[in-house]
Amino acid sequence: MTHESEKPAVQPSSFTFRANTRLVVGEGSVAELGDVAQELGGTRVLIVSDAGVLAAGHTSAGVASLKASGFETTVFSEFTENPTTRQVEAGTAFAKAFEPDLIVGLGGGSSMDCAKGINFLLCCGGKMEDYQGRGTTGLPLLPSIGCPTTAGTGSETQSFALISDAQTGEKLACGDPNAAFRVAILDPCLTVTQPTRVTALTGIDALSHALESHVSTKATPASRVFSREAWTLLTKNLPDVFRNPTDIRARSAVQLGAAWAGLAIENAMLGAAHGAANPLTARFKVAHGQAVGLMLPHIIRFNG
Repeated sequence: MTHESEKPAVQPSSFTFRANTRLVVGEGSVAELGDVAQELGGTRVLIVSDAGVLAAGHTSAGVASLKASGFETTVFSEFTENPTTRQVEAGTAFAKAFEPDLIVGLGGGSSMDCAKGINFLLCCGGKMEDYQGRGTTGLPLLPSIGCPTTAGTGSETQSFALISDAQTGEKLACGDPNAAFRVAILDPCLTVTQPTRVTALTGIDALSHALESHVSTKATPASRVFSREAWTLLTKNLPDVFRNPTDIRARSAVQLGAAWAGLAIENAMLGAAHGAANPLTARFKVAHGQAVGLMLPHIIRFNG
């Protein structure tokens, strides 16, 4: 017989869990980009990287790996933090001229979101405004790979692109399962060059993702597993990163925590802290992580 304290846990209610992206994790794993791309097929790769990532030399490392595997490559970098609809349209025109059969987003959340946005318009036409919400295309997109150089947005494990309306500054959340990266390469060495401020603001963003996704009304038993693990990795290792920015072990844990948080919000979405922060970015140009950090304590107090 089973004692009262040993009763099996109650089965959770029905739910769906999405995980569209294979992870390749490890120090120096950006060198595997060419091999990973070969698995997806194609011969021509569009790399979307912002100017800062180019200057840090990370884009050239990705290009070298792709060229060693026989790919023809080109780089689009004409966009800013919080890429706009106009910049995505420019990137789409650039892509049409090159005719890629594979897209790589190599950089922070802005680079990865811009890469997804280009993929939407290149394959489906129209404007970014046409793709707000989840599952708005129903059409195949080019295979894509994400290589994050920050540890915050979790874009590498999501199917959403966050693109700012060039006229209003409103953030458009455009998502489709086909927009998710087929593979994400998590190389902690790519995050070491982040300025301290960027490390802090992206870390705050990731922490908020873990927290908001856990208490979301759309959270499930599965999504909360990733929310909790993300919270544990981030809270235990972010202080070590601040104490020693070259601590690869801590950097790797934070990067993985951000990816797990991204997977959690892919399934559970976010909450009022992000909703209240976005207007601060749109109207006053407050950096996203800073805006979230400002609003999160007030939202917690309000909900408490």
